[in-house]
Amino acid sequence: MTLDPARHRGRRTSRLRGVVLTVAAGTVAVGAALTLSGTADAATTLGASAAASGRYFGTAVAAYKLSDATYLGILNTEFTMVTPENEMKWDATEPAQNSFSYTNADRIVSQATSMGARVRGHALAWHQQQPSWVQSLSGTALRNAMLNHVTQVATHYRGQIYAWDVVNEAFADGGSGARRDSNLQQTGNDWIEAAFRAARAADPNAKLCYNDYNTDGQNAKSNAVYAMVQDFKSRGVPIDCVGFQSHFNAQSPVPSDYQANLQRFADLGVEVQITELDIEGSGTAQADSYARVTQACLNVTACKGITVWGIRDSDSWRASGTPLLFDGNGTKKQAYTSVLTTLNGGTEPSTPPSTPGSPSTPPPSGGACTATLSNNAWNGGFVTTVKVTAGSSALSGWSVTVTLPSGAAVTSAWNSQSSGTTGAVRFANASYNGRVTAGGSTEFGFQGTGTAPSIVPACTASLG
Repeated sequence: MTLDPARHRGRRTSRLRGVVLTVAAGTVAVGAALTLSGTADAATTLGASAAASGRYFGTAVAAYKLSDATYLGILNTEFTMVTPENEMKWDATEPAQNSFSYTNADRIVSQATSMGARVRGHALAWHQQQPSWVQSLSGTALRNAMLNHVTQVATHYRGQIYAWDVVNEAFADGGSGARRDSNLQQTGNDWIEAAFRAARAADPNAKLCYNDYNTDGQNAKSNAVYAMVQDFKSRGVPIDCVGFQSHFNAQSPVPSDYQANLQRFADLGVEVQITELDIEGSGTAQADSYARVTQACLNVTACKGITVWGIRDSDSWRASGTPLLFDGNGTKKQAYTSVLTTLNGGTEPSTPPSTPGSPSTPPPSGGACTATLSNNAWNGGFVTTVKVTAGSSALSGWSVTVTLPSGAAVTSAWNSQSSGTTGAVRFANASYNGRVTAGGSTEFGFQGTGTAPSIVPACTASLG
C-alpha cells in the first residue's frame, strides 16, 4: 500500500516493513508522576490509569485543532503527555535562517501547562520537513545550521520539556543496518552525537531521545540503533531514552518479540517510550493489539509511557485505517476499553466511561436559543461541552449561564468569554462564533474541579 505524498503535505514519509506510508510524524514534570486520590481515577481515564504505575499516556496534538471542543475535551480529560505533531519541527520553528517562530508550538505547550500535562518535544533534527533554506546547505554550513537550530529551540523551551526527540529516523530501512543517506548524514558520521551534545547543553534537565520506526522488534535496523545507543552510553554521549514509533497494520503487525526488544534497550540503561502508536483495524483484533502493546510497556520497568499519534480516527495521518482509540465523532472504541482495562491490571472500569458529545440533559423547547450539556467526568473533575442551538431566527450573539454544583469551579474555558468561576457562571460568545444561522448550532466548553453540572443551562440570544 502506497500513500500519495502530495496528499500529506508537511508530514513525514516512513516505511512500515515493506509498506510505504507518509507520516505526520515535559512541561517540567508536575511532580514525578500524578498522585492519585483513589482507585476511581485509575479506573476511568487513560492518563490517570497509567499514572497509577508511574507512567504517562499521551497524544500528538495539532495546534489548529485546539478550537475543536470535542477534540479539546478529550485531550483535557484523557492525556497526561502532549507531543506537538508538526509545530516543533524545523520548518515550523525556523522558516528562515536565524528567524525563529514559536507561536503554534507555544500554544500547545501552554495548553499542556493548563491541563497539568508534560510535553515531549518533537523533533530537533530530522531529514524531513526541513525548510528550503536548509536544503540548499551542505557540509560545515549545514552542520553549523543544524547545531544552531538545536541550541536555539531547546534553549527557548528549556525547563518546559520532559523529553526531546533530538534525532528522528536516522537509520535506513532494509537489512543493511546502515545510516540513512541524508543531507545531515553527509556532514559526517558524528552528526547525531553532536546534536545530542548540543541539546544537553541547551536543555540540561530534559531527557534526550533517539526516535525511529520499524525498530519495534529485533531486526537489522533496530540492531543498528541498539549498537549506537550502546556506543553512546559507553562513551558518555548524553542519551537518556529511545522512542519506538509503533505504527502497525495488518501487513506490519505488532512483532512477537516487541516486549523483549523494549527490554533489551532498557537493559542498556535508557528509558524506553512508545512514541507514535497507532494500529489500523477495528473491533476485537485492533483492541487485542492495543492491549498487547500496553501490556508490553507495563511489563518493562523502564517503559515510562505511551503516546498515541492523534486523538480521533479523523485526526490520524492514516484516517482511512481507523487506527486510534476514539472514532471520528469522539466516541470511545473497543480499543479504548481494551487499553484502559490493561492499564487497570485487567479490571474493567468501575463506572461506564462517558462519551464526549452524549447529552446529559434534554434540551428545553422553544425560545430564541437553547443550550445542552454533555459531560466527561471523573473523580474530582470534569470537562463539559455546551451546544448552543438557534431557534427559528438567526443569532447575532448569545450567552449561556451554567449553574455549578456546590464546591465545583471552572478552571479553563474555550470558544467563549467567561465571567466567574463558581455558582452561576456566564459564558458569552467569542468574536468568531456569535452568529448562528436559524436552526444551526455552535459549541463551547470548559474544564472544572468538583462535580460536573447537570442543570439545564439558561440561554439568552441576540437576534439578527
